[in-house]
Amino acid sequence: MARIIAIDFGEKRTGIAVTDTLQIIANSLTTIDTQIIHEFLDDYCAKEQVEKVVIGYPKTLRNEPAVVTTKIDKFLDIFTNKHPEIEIIKFDERFTSKMAFQTMIDSGIGRKARRNKALIDQISATIILQSYLESTKYNSITSQNIL
Repeated sequence: MARIIAIDFGEKRTGIAVTDTLQIIANSLTTIDTQIIHEFLDDYCAKEQVEKVVIGYPKTLRNEPAVVTTKIDKFLDIFTNKHPEIEIIKFDERFTSKMAFQTMIDSGIGRKARRNKALIDQISATIILQSYLESTKYNSITSQNIL
């Protein structure tokens, strides 16, 4: 089975998480400079089989697209042209940075390490991916129970 990649796209840094080959567990992969995201993903997709990309798609509390979504859309246009075989999933990412920060606190990560925004982006991508996996698992269980 192919992997699923999650992206927490940011204007400066982008957090990336990936599933195992069975698509059961989300693992943080890295945080990279957003300027080199296409090169990184091209290289990763050449080495690993990737089925889907789940990208955090931020919305405001009024459920309107956030300012950064136009940059995400531009990124997705380029990515889709390069990798038309990979499915793109836009996933609501509201509050993932706050959840990532709380995860760091709950894990006992020290105050100084919690200032590491790259780590927060990486954890956010993992939360996005795990949330997506759980939502698809729930939907498949629900639809099976309905039948």
